Order: sequence, then C-alpha cells, then structure tokens
Amino acid sequence: MTDARKLHIIGGGLAGSEAAWKAANAGRHVVLHEMRPVRKTDAHVTQSLAELVCSNSFRSDDAETNAVGLLHAELRDANSLIMKCADDNQIPAGSALAVDREGFAEAVTAALEAHANIEIRREEISDIPANWASTIIATGPLTAPALSKTIANMTGKDRLAFFDAIAPIVYHDSINMDVCWNQSRYDKLGPGGTGKDYINCPMDEAQYNRFIDALLDSETADFKEWETDTPYFNGCLPIEVMAARGRETLRHGPMKPRGLTNAHQPDVKPYAVAQLRQDNALGTLFNMVGFQTKLKYAGQTDVFRLIPGLKEARFARLGGLHRNTFLNSPTLLAGDLSLKTRPDIRFAGQITGVEGYVESTAIGLLAGRFAAAELMQTPLPAPPPTTAFGALLAHITVNAEAGTFQPMNMNFGLMPLPDTSDAEQAPRNADGKKLRGKARMHARKLNRQRAYTRRARTDFAPWLTAINMSRAAE
Repeated sequence: MTDARKLHIIGGGLAGSEAAWKAANAGRHVVLHEMRPVRKTDAHVTQSLAELVCSNSFRSDDAETNAVGLLHAELRDANSLIMKCADDNQIPAGSALAVDREGFAEAVTAALEAHANIEIRREEISDIPANWASTIIATGPLTAPALSKTIANMTGKDRLAFFDAIAPIVYHDSINMDVCWNQSRYDKLGPGGTGKDYINCPMDEAQYNRFIDALLDSETADFKEWETDTPYFNGCLPIEVMAARGRETLRHGPMKPRGLTNAHQPDVKPYAVAQLRQDNALGTLFNMVGFQTKLKYAGQTDVFRLIPGLKEARFARLGGLHRNTFLNSPTLLAGDLSLKTRPDIRFAGQITGVEGYVESTAIGLLAGRFAAAELMQTPLPAPPPTTAFGALLAHITVNAEAGTFQPMNMNFGLMPLPDTSDAEQAPRNADGKKLRGKARMHARKLNRQRAYTRRARTDFAPWLTAINMSRAAE
C-alpha cells in the first residue's frame, strides 16, 4: 500500500496506541512509529507500548457521580483497547481502577502487534515526510527534541512546558505491618477491591512535623538553565513543593487522615496518614500515593524512611522529575484535532493539553477515528459536548482560554450545565424527613453529579450509533 493511503501515527503511548487501534478497526492501514528502544526517554524503562511512567491508577471508576468514571464508561462503550487491557489487568485500589503496569502494557503491545492492519516500526521520527498523506502526532509529554523543534516550526508558536514528577515504589515485604494497616478510605469497594486496598502509615503530630522539616530541608534535583522558568502542573505537584506552600498542606491533601481508622489503635485518630497503593498484580510493589518528588535520590530514602512503618523500606523505584510539553491547542487545533495550518496532521493525547491516562486515551481514540473517516471520505460528527468525550474535545479546541491554557483533567466543569431542578429540591432521608446542613449539601451535590452523568449516558449512545462505533460493529 502506498503512503498516500496509510495513516502514520508517531508515538506508542496510550493515545497513539488507542488511535492506531480505532483507525485499524475502521479499515485503515496504520504505521505506528515508536522510538523506543532506539531512543530512550527520561521516564520509560521498558520497550512496551502504552507503558505507564507515573501512577498505575486510572483514577475513579464511579460512572454515576465522578467525571473521570464517566469517561471510563464512555471508553468502554466505544470498545477502547486501553480500557479493555486495563480491566483485564486490574488490581485492588478501593473505588479507583488501578492496573498491573507491566501486564497492562504487555497486553496493549500484544494486541497491536497481532492486528492485521497495524505495522509497528521502532524508529525515531524527527520530521514529517512530504509523502505522508495523514499523520497523528501522539508523542506525549516526552517528545524528543528534534520532533519538538519540527512541531514548533509547524505551529509557529513557542511550545509550552511544565514539570511532571514521579512517586517512589516500595517493596511490600519491607513495610512494617505491625505499624501500618490495610484499608481503603471510608472502606470503599472498587473494581476487584475489598475495602482494604491501601496500606496506611499513621503519623502523630510530632512525627508529621519531623517529616515536614526533613522534607523541606532536603536537596532537590537541579534544573538546567533552560528549565528554570518552566511551571509545574498543579495536578501532579512534587510533595516538597506542596509542603512549601504551608505545613498543613499535605495533611489536607495526599496525607489527610479522613475516612481511616488505625486497626492497631482504633481509639487514636492519626494526625496524618501516608498511603501506599498496590502497583502490580503480585502485590509485591506499592506506590506512595501523592509522593511524586524531585528530591535527590539520597534525600528521598532518608526522608521517606521517617514515615512510620517505612523505617526499613526498600525502594524498587525512587521518584523523579521530567519535563512535559503541550500545545496551545485552542489557537492551533481544529475541531477534528487537525492542525489548522496543516490539516493532514493531527495531534492526540497529552501534547494537546489534556492531563491523565484516560483523557489522553479518549483524545487518541477520537484522532484515530477522525483520521480514518477523512481518508474514507465519510463525515464524522464530533461527540456531543454534554458527554465526557465531547467536553474534553471542546475544551482543548474551542472553550479553553488560550491566554491561560494549562493541561486539564476531565471534570464536570468542562460540561454544559444540566437541568438540576431535581438537585435543588430539598433532599429527604429514607423516612421522608428533609435533610439539613452538610447532609443536605452532600445530597444536592450527588444529585447534580448524577444529572451530568445521566445526560451524558443518554447523549453518548446515539453518537456511537451514528459513527458505527458500537461493540457489535467492531
């Protein structure tokens, strides 16, 4: 087949893998270009496609009251490869969907390698050949310098950038379970979970303050000169940066003790709690939740071993820092994710300014379908803005303020307001009595969230039918 009929996808991460899968299932011949292992990145450690380099959590799986959970549901309805492999490799994580990272990436790689319409080339692409008729750039936050320069030249804009940090991973057998205990916050059950899916390390006030002091006194990794003015992404701040914003910041953030009862001392309320989440199917590795960091390696081991239960901790991976890049998409991309000045080139994933695994996957899925439809000359409508898919797409192409554009996770604030008349009615308990105070506020919040998700589920189904993306069709 000539290049005039092929779809070239650069980048084998979550977005590129999903784009390749959807385009190939739609009948396109896809060439997926992945530079690893020819060229390594600062964060990847394997050759697998769709390798997870940060958390192993896909976040909330609650499709009724959570916007990310809603996106999970839409991806499943759209027959997403990434979601199928995530479900097939899930491990306990309370109400979240977490995966065995190696099993997940291997499953994605195997599926793409076995697809008759997909050719995988392990090579670095630094420029877009003139004979490529259709291209998707899904190189994510770790785009290689040469391709970054090409993108900057194409867009005519200075690319934006921010720093992203990685949390340490601890060997389970080095955690002192005489001090720690297993419990999900509020005992919530999740996919494959038991309500005891996290390891909790309790701190009293003195231990917490000693930890904060050590954290603030530790040496951090040096920035290169060209990195000094690069901002952090607020959704993944290094823990020492959070601590520097105030001594109480962590105990009201990733170390909050709410919803947890110390199994060893049930009558003593912890002042703060460090949580660890299972990171592989064997249960031998646990990720320090919210502990992404740019501390130097020696400092990390000293500081994190101050946490009760981690005095003898052994680390399978220490935290790290890498630079992410993304486009000012509202000024550059059309509604079908194509570059306004180069309609033959689309972008997908984190480089478009969405943040998160499932958000990147959704944009990859859309880019793959848009590219396939274009080559087949079959119009493809955009998903309704009342859906999670449509809200993300509209945000990065139309709705976001270009002057302050920053990476964004999926949230209900991206969606048009639903009819919340039911939510504004005075909620009642099981006995028919009106709720008061915080209970009433909580009930109204749940009703508003359900109004968003009910409408989205209603509007998503006909869109899937319209573009022939149902499970039965594929």
